[in-house]
Amino acid sequence: MSTSHLSPLSASLLLSIACIVVVYLRSLADWRARTKGRPLPPGPSPLPVVGNLLNTPTVKPWVAFRDVCSTYGRIVHFRVFGQSIVVLGSADVIFEYLEKRSSNTSGRKQSPLIELTGIYSSFAFMQYGQYWRRHRKAFWQFFHRDASISYQPIQRVITHKFLELLLDDPKEVVEHIRYTFAATVLRVIYGYQAEEENDQFVALAESAMEAVAQGLVPGKFLVENIPALQYLPSWFPGQGWQKLFAKWRAARDRAKNLPLDFVKSRMDKEEVRDSIVGQLLTECDQTEKKPQDETEVIKNVGAVAFEAGADTTWATLQAAFLALALNPDVKKKAQNELDAVVGPGRLPDYSDQESLVYVSAIVMEALRWHNVVPLAVPHQTTEDDELHGYFIPAGTIVIPNTWACMHDPEVFPDPEAFRPERFIKDGKLDVSIRDPTTFSFGYGRRICPGRHFALAALFINIASVLHVFDLSPAVDENGRPIHITPTMSDGFLSYLEDSRCTIKPRSAEAEALIRANAAAARVQMHA
Repeated sequence: MSTSHLSPLSASLLLSIACIVVVYLRSLADWRARTKGRPLPPGPSPLPVVGNLLNTPTVKPWVAFRDVCSTYGRIVHFRVFGQSIVVLGSADVIFEYLEKRSSNTSGRKQSPLIELTGIYSSFAFMQYGQYWRRHRKAFWQFFHRDASISYQPIQRVITHKFLELLLDDPKEVVEHIRYTFAATVLRVIYGYQAEEENDQFVALAESAMEAVAQGLVPGKFLVENIPALQYLPSWFPGQGWQKLFAKWRAARDRAKNLPLDFVKSRMDKEEVRDSIVGQLLTECDQTEKKPQDETEVIKNVGAVAFEAGADTTWATLQAAFLALALNPDVKKKAQNELDAVVGPGRLPDYSDQESLVYVSAIVMEALRWHNVVPLAVPHQTTEDDELHGYFIPAGTIVIPNTWACMHDPEVFPDPEAFRPERFIKDGKLDVSIRDPTTFSFGYGRRICPGRHFALAALFINIASVLHVFDLSPAVDENGRPIHITPTMSDGFLSYLEDSRCTIKPRSAEAEALIRANAAAARVQMHA
């Protein structure tokens, strides 16, 4: 039948079908040319349009991703609404791709969640580029390995106050840990002396980090995959998340602005002027040609240091408390080492670290045993790439499964057990075993620049607590042990759901040592 005998409607339909076929064949040819015949990595079968939306794990995804990798291999591909997502399930492929080839894997996906939750001001989530470099440079100059050493006196003094807080009210251990890290960071970043109870800036950090912990869980909020939802009014059905996001944005704005206002109003005080933000403001004022947004950069640098230092590191120490309480043999070995190296007449110091091999191994095992950021902060490719024969499209989200690497039974037998001995060989730290410090702080050019500060804080707190306290399982009102199974909470940041334990001074001499050093610490902090 000739087209002349077709109705106008039938002719239009045939023409439309022909156009669709031509476009499809053209896109197929372009895709083949782009991929050079290389396949995407294997993964679960996607559905039309939505892809793997329904089979991408959202609850404790680090466990599900490990299981998926056991089926499909170390490199697994998902696609959600056209967005490619690649999960890296082994240590060697993570370092090959995110460390050795970081020039193409240092991007960050600019999800609507970043803007909607107010996290855009954190350079940890900024897209890789010049603006990110300005933040990184400003931060790094104060937190590289040598610079971090200058903060050890502050970390030591606040640790001594922390010991007295534990002595006076051991049941509030979680709040004391949070205060300790927040107070340390506030003093270093802003020159601010935090109150031991109900401090406004400590509360700011907790509120601001809620957006990171709960707002960035992949797949939790549909607006992540359907950005147009953000333009619907809050009263529209299913838009209740907008009020939650507004609360998070307001909290992050307060955490960013109020501490900076504190510094600006007290630059006449030496401890404020010499703080990191104080120095950055002074440098900014003395620079003739400076970007108009330099104050915003300073504000962001202070906020991200404050939030990260006050939140993620304390979660590791919290986990260490529970692990030590549940493993009396580990506690005893550490205390024997401390008694031999430090002795009963003083508290541990950084100068003891090289000799405290077992305590240092506890720090490493704490980082391995509980991963606060189990899937790290996802990276993104900037250009088309190839990995182990697979095609990785530009813009692919790359998720390294840190938790799986730290719980690999082939590297760490019985991975759920807390065994610092894993990291010791012939009386020294074993450099041949997989090092948790190279996983816990991110990868490549996006590695956490505050890691040296965090590791120093973990060491001095763990060593000091073990030297003067006995940690044991929690008990109920009748003195009977409470069975606690270590369980990670869900979320982008993961905490232990229950870390209760019993804390008592080792002796009357230990209690006296705590009191004396806490008194000296108060004098030093108010000098």
